[in-house]
Amino acid sequence: MAEHCSAVPGELPGCVICVSDPSEPDVEPSSCSGSVLCRGPGLVLCPAAVLVPFLQPAVPAWPRGDALPPSALRPGLRIVVLRAAPPPDAVQQHSAHPLAVLRCDAFARALPGTAEDRSEALPWFCWLRVPGLDAPGGTWTPWAPAAALQKGAALLACGTPFGALCPELFLNALSSGVLSNATGPRRALLLTDARCLPGTQGGPVLALTPASSPPRLVAVIAATAGCQAGQGLGLALLCSLDVLLHGARSVLHELRNLPPPLPLPQAHNSTAMSCTALVESGGSWGSGTLVAPRLLLTCRHVLQMGAPLRVTLRHGTTRDTVLQARLVFATAEASPFDVAVLELQGSVPSFQPPDLATTFQPGEPVLALGFGALGRACAPSVTGGVLSAVVGTPPVMLQSTCAVHAGSSGGPLLSARDGCLLGEPSSPPHPHRVPIALLLLVTSPPSRHRGQQHAGQRCRDHLPTPQLLHPRLPAALTPRSLWLQWGPCRLRPAQCCQRGGTSGVAAAAAAPQHWSASIKALT
Repeated sequence: MAEHCSAVPGELPGCVICVSDPSEPDVEPSSCSGSVLCRGPGLVLCPAAVLVPFLQPAVPAWPRGDALPPSALRPGLRIVVLRAAPPPDAVQQHSAHPLAVLRCDAFARALPGTAEDRSEALPWFCWLRVPGLDAPGGTWTPWAPAAALQKGAALLACGTPFGALCPELFLNALSSGVLSNATGPRRALLLTDARCLPGTQGGPVLALTPASSPPRLVAVIAATAGCQAGQGLGLALLCSLDVLLHGARSVLHELRNLPPPLPLPQAHNSTAMSCTALVESGGSWGSGTLVAPRLLLTCRHVLQMGAPLRVTLRHGTTRDTVLQARLVFATAEASPFDVAVLELQGSVPSFQPPDLATTFQPGEPVLALGFGALGRACAPSVTGGVLSAVVGTPPVMLQSTCAVHAGSSGGPLLSARDGCLLGEPSSPPHPHRVPIALLLLVTSPPSRHRGQQHAGQRCRDHLPTPQLLHPRLPAALTPRSLWLQWGPCRLRPAQCCQRGGTSGVAAAAAAPQHWSASIKALT
């Protein structure tokens, strides 16, 4: 889980790489960010895409092998490394020459697409020797393997937006985020919600640590925030430093004195992390939060009414748990409460109930989990933010700055400090809209309904009414009034849950003390 960490020391391991060909003035210089790995000898890593304009005409971009021969580059290239310096010299320039241009096989295999796609520039990296960075007693930048990171771990991306366009202003700009997801051999491919602008490719990504130790270099930025179906995901693609070093050790003798990785502090394990489920309904999918061995909380808009329901829980490298489900409660489509409760056809093995939050502090760091960013492709992704507002006493609505992508609705919103379950995001999927509204429906303690969690029990009288009555949220639209008017849900008879079955109130009793759903009328 993300934690409050120490400030980053003054000297950052970031730089700018600028490549030009003095013999070809018509070819514009190319630039990107880079990562300073060592000061003795001076060693810098950057994406090989910066060299694309300067390949020999007969050289394909990129070859099928694991290394680009030196003859592939035009002779006489000028490679300059721009590095921060103490005032009055804001930026220092150092000449560099390439040691090797290597393909990271583990990163390439983790990338989606065909074998032809993987031969492109993204998995290629350039190792530069920079004599001007040699320092007496120079050491390696502290590093750690990305495999030791947990989802939600605090990360700090360091890059120079727009490359060499204006390094005096943008050099080593910082952006904080969390580890959103990881995949591939040795977790070669990482995703972060840290804001990475064009030109920051190649910049270092640091894992933040407590004040007693320096941050660890864990990855480099491979690609900036992408888009999917016209929706900005706001997630940057990272390549693990561990796999880059592993692949280059047999080629570069400069890596013979590479120190061992430093350990990362053990993060708090949240049981709510393992309660995030993929909910499939017809041809669509969303997320859900497991609140009991056979009960799952999600959003009504995730479901295609009448379509079969399937719930999948991902357990990392172990086999997935796939269960059929049925709808037992859903709010009406016109209701501002976007809530549905599903009953699983079997119990989830080794289920541990999530810890429920009892306090809500504006400004506290939070994490949103869901299957929105990558869908069915892998385990749920994580985005970070803060609790920007708490509305009502007791709370009935939260506002969070976490990015909630399409498909993340219904997943848990957690406290980043202790992993306690706060609520359920169901805001429209606009990851750059701030704030994102979350509604909390206050229910009575689960112990009150412990004997009412079985099928055939009707407990509609216990459905609570929120304490906050917003002027644009009249009492007639509260879940209690909807239940008393229409029963468990206002759907067509063939799709509606039966009053004699497991009621939505009993399901709510087994759910967290707080439900969340978006109030579009308030936006």
